[in-house]
Amino acid sequence: MIFLLAVLGTTLITGPNRYSLHMTTCFDLLDLNAPIIQAPMAGVQNHRLAVAVCEAGGLGSLPAAMWSPADLHSELQALQQATQRPYNVNFFCHTPPTPDAQAQAAWRETLAPYYQAMGLAPNTASNGVARVPFNHDAADVLEAFRPAVVSFHFGLPAADLLARVKGWGSLVLSSATTVPEALWLQAHGADAIIAQGLEAGGHRGMFLTEDLSTQVGTLALLPQIVQAVRLPVIAAGGIATPSGVAAAKALGAAAVQIGTAYLCSHEATTSNLHRAALQSSAAQHTALTNLFTGRPARGIVNRVMRELGPLHPQAPAFPLATADMAPLRAAAEARGSSDFTPLWAGQNASNCRSLPAGDITSEFLQAWRAA
Repeated sequence: MIFLLAVLGTTLITGPNRYSLHMTTCFDLLDLNAPIIQAPMAGVQNHRLAVAVCEAGGLGSLPAAMWSPADLHSELQALQQATQRPYNVNFFCHTPPTPDAQAQAAWRETLAPYYQAMGLAPNTASNGVARVPFNHDAADVLEAFRPAVVSFHFGLPAADLLARVKGWGSLVLSSATTVPEALWLQAHGADAIIAQGLEAGGHRGMFLTEDLSTQVGTLALLPQIVQAVRLPVIAAGGIATPSGVAAAKALGAAAVQIGTAYLCSHEATTSNLHRAALQSSAAQHTALTNLFTGRPARGIVNRVMRELGPLHPQAPAFPLATADMAPLRAAAEARGSSDFTPLWAGQNASNCRSLPAGDITSEFLQAWRAA
């Protein structure tokens, strides 16, 4: 099925109320019960969470950035066997950095006291799962499934890859953290824009600048992007309650993307340590940190973030910082500690409950329809 792009309608209404009853957005064409999107969350979910959201009438998402082509095929196959509803598959679009031996050595020196305290041999970096940008190998797998939606983080893929995705009819979404990024995405082929506010958990989708002072909250960013672009805009960041959904809709969102509220759902693969942190008072204090991957991402403040500072100048470029932190994480988790674990979470974990994901989704669907 080829999905119509951008916005259809007889009259273009500008400003926060432009998506009126006279308009049809691309999300209506997906036949969702309401435009509620489950945020793709690498490391804490597989197809089961996406299926549950899809079956409830929202748009479930698969996070593919850490999967091999074989893993991607397996997850897509399992998802399509479990639901006939439309779904989203998400990829990263970063440019892999050139390893810098000197920078890596400095980072290992910074972490050396922790290695010693944990009884770990120095220079035992992990060869764990890498974060790989969208490429033709992934596209080869994806083309056989032709998902209704494909979303990207850190911009958009190269033109030939984007053409492949659009050629088989998938709707293309990507994250913008500023108005200039939203305008760039519009100019380069996105069909809808995810306005990712500063409250959002996980990695910032910023790609035109590394200046964190440009980052603003969802309720400030959303209406600015809605006003600046002609594409549908998806609100993301800090939306974890039905009232948050209603507020985003009132500010002109054509859809809402929600992540943190699903982290404790029955279908999520979130670890027990992570769940415990999310449901404790610790979740009230999150910060942007580059310690775990090399790129700013929001998580619950833990020991290593407090002691090194959440943003460290010696952290290697994304995703190279991960390798040297991984042994510390594994050793601490084996002892029941999350001192070196990335506890990704948004600034509003108030609705992070242990419930079936379908029940959580239904609450948000009802809130959208009632708003």
